[in-house]
Parts: sequence; C-alpha cells; structure tokens
Amino acid sequence: MRTHLTRLLVILPLLALLAVASPAHAIEIKRVVSPGGIEAWLVEDHSNPIIALEAGFRGAGATADPDGKEGLASMTTSLLTEGAGDMDSQAFQKKLADLSISLGFSASQDGISGGLRTLTENRDTAFDMLRLALTQPRFDPESLERVRGQMLVGLKRERERPGSIASRAFWTSAYPDHPYGRRGSGTPESVAALTPADLKQVVSQRFSRANLLVGVVGDITAEELAPALDRIFGTLPATASLPEIPDVQPAFAGDVMVIDRTMPQSTVLFGQRGLKRDDPDYFAAAILMEIMGGGFGSRLTEEIREKRGLAYSVSAGLAPMDHSAAIAGSVGTANARVAESIALVRAEWQRMASDGPTAEEVADAKAYLTGSYFLSLDGSGRIASMLVAIQRENLGIDYLDRRAGLIEAVTMDDLKRLSASLFDPKALTFVIVGQPEGVTATKPAPGQDS
Repeated sequence: MRTHLTRLLVILPLLALLAVASPAHAIEIKRVVSPGGIEAWLVEDHSNPIIALEAGFRGAGATADPDGKEGLASMTTSLLTEGAGDMDSQAFQKKLADLSISLGFSASQDGISGGLRTLTENRDTAFDMLRLALTQPRFDPESLERVRGQMLVGLKRERERPGSIASRAFWTSAYPDHPYGRRGSGTPESVAALTPADLKQVVSQRFSRANLLVGVVGDITAEELAPALDRIFGTLPATASLPEIPDVQPAFAGDVMVIDRTMPQSTVLFGQRGLKRDDPDYFAAAILMEIMGGGFGSRLTEEIREKRGLAYSVSAGLAPMDHSAAIAGSVGTANARVAESIALVRAEWQRMASDGPTAEEVADAKAYLTGSYFLSLDGSGRIASMLVAIQRENLGIDYLDRRAGLIEAVTMDDLKRLSASLFDPKALTFVIVGQPEGVTATKPAPGQDS
C-alpha cells in the first residue's frame, strides 16, 4: 500500500500538468539546413530574448583518447574557453562575462558537447566566440598548466572518495580490454604527459561537419539560423579522423570484489549487461528498470530502505552506450548490513526474472516515464540538449510526438518475455568499498594501481 501511495504522490502532479498542456505538442521541431549543408534542429521561442545552442560531436569523447593519453578529451574541453583567436584566457573570459554569454564544453565517453547561452542582442558575437573556441583555441602554457593542476588535484581526490574508487573498479572490471574500462579523467601519469600538440590534434581530428549535431532553442528564426550555421561551423573539416571502437559485451560474471577501506559504511555498486538505445525492447527495459530501481516506490527501495531501513537510498537503471550496454545500480549501507543488502538485490532480480512485473506496477511506471520526461525539459538549454540527443540516437524528428505511444504500446507479454531473459541474478556483479561483514570476495578488484 505504501509503495503505491508513494508512486501516486509522484505521478498525480505529472498527470495534472500533462492534462493542462501536452509539451509534446508544444515543442515544434524544425529541420534547418544551411546553404553550406550544415543541419540543425530548431525550436523557435520568441517569448524571451534568449538563444540556447547545443553542439555535439559524435565519437569524439574519451573512447577516442589513445592509450597512454587518457584524459585528453577532458583536458581539451576544459581549455576551449581559456583563450581563442587573438584573445588570451583573461580577455576571452572577460568578453563572455561582459556580454552575459555562457559557453562551456564537456566530454563523455562517446562524445564531446558544447553549450552556448546568449541574449539575442549579443547573438552574432556569441556565435563568433563559439566558432573561435572550436577552430582557434590557443592552449596557452599558463592556462594549460593551471587546468592540468586542477585535473591532477581532482584525480587525487578521486582516490579518496568511495564512490569514485568503486566506479573505477566497476567499469574496469566490466570492460577490461576496451576504452570503456578506462577513466575519462585520465591517470596522474597520462594527464602529466599531455602536450599542446595532443590538444591541437583533438581539435583538428575530432571536430568536423560530418560528426556534428546541433540543437537550437529560442529567439531566432530558421531564416536567421541557416546562414549562422555556416559562420559558426563552416570552417570545420568535412570529416573527422576517429578510431574504430568495437562493440563489446560487459564482462559481468557474478563476481564480488571488495576494496578494503576503513569506514563505517560501505559503498556498493552492482550491475549486469543491459540494452542499447536502438534495441527494440529498450522501452520495455526502461519500464522494468523503473519498477526495479527507479526511485521511491521501486522494488529495491521498498525492500531495502522502506521495509528494513538498510540504506538511505538504493537505485538501478539502464546505462546504454554507443558500443555496449549495462545495467548499473548502487547502494550505501552499514558494513554489518552489506551481505543482507546484496542478498535482497539478488532476490529482487530473481523475482523479476521469475514473475515479471504486476499490472499495477506497469501502469505506474508508464505514467511516470511519460510525464517525467517532458517535465525535465524545463529550460531552453535542456531542450537544446534533448534535440542533440534525439539526433545522436537516430530517433527521428517526430520522436516527441511518438514517445508516449511507444511506451504505451509495450505489453505485459513483452515485459514478461524480457524480464525472463534480461534479469540474471547469477551474472550480477558487485564492487564494494568498505569493510563489509560476512562478504567473501571472489576475485580482486582491478584498477587500484594508480
């Protein structure tokens, strides 16, 4: 009863808001193609004099870092706004601040993205600064060494944080011979060895018109955006030079790894193989994982937190990547309760595999997944990011109109079939940082050498 009441408290406000206005119908996406052939997806919104632009470069992220140069994509993105063209770092940052322009870049495993926010009156200057950052970054020695120092401090802190320690071992164990098993933030040795030539190579080889994805939201028309795309991105190379990254299955084999750290509470990560975003069963998997570990009202929260008070939070979800897919979850609990928590996770995995979900759970999960997605699009920047994400996953420009129908079309037969084949308690792999009582490690944890 408590489970369903909790879900209702979450879902009812979503349904009420959706009843007022369906964002799927409020967001009209236009395909804009520049005279030079550069495509962007645009959502016009002239209610405020603000423009948000998101640019993504597919395949340009940490997986493209050569062996021994881990952290290269991360360092490059940190330095793109530290001076470009004839402006050093101070001049570049001052101009951004004086004109209230927000510009930043980040690297994930599979890509590099940049976000721009500007007032309409400063649009042309903002677009020019984005162009400079992408095509003429300076990588001045002073800025480079400052960012290098920040990254080294961050890596040192990672070695002290239980969550970072567990994450490093978890992903290294899952992908021992694949770039997904490396840390995107690099190692102290690799970060210390990166050179300006390495950074310039990222810019010249990974940023191109062929792997570019653009989403724009705000106070700009399609007619105004089309020529601007050529001014911003037109001088990028036609194609990128990226390494071939093989598809891979995660090596989850049901092991338990323990990293001994003196602390009263253990940090536990767990996982198994998952489904990629283009899998036909993706939405069925999303529904099942919402029921299993999606938050308050989920089975794991009910069994581990609500009934037994073993942890403040426990969760699990899909982790799709370009070249693989996993299910990953976490729980933090007292050392004396780790064994019980792991047993409960395995039991819930087995219950889902054997019995599947209930009709009431499915209805709640569908309502939540439908409503929460649109409520997360609460700003121009997030909508611009969503436009890039839809393009990256090849979901189609009409995806927002179809999404609710795709979720609703998932049947109980689909869920029963998938739950039986997907949830594998014997393959569930655990990494524990702490001093868990009553837990026996089955193999050493990898990735503890630096």
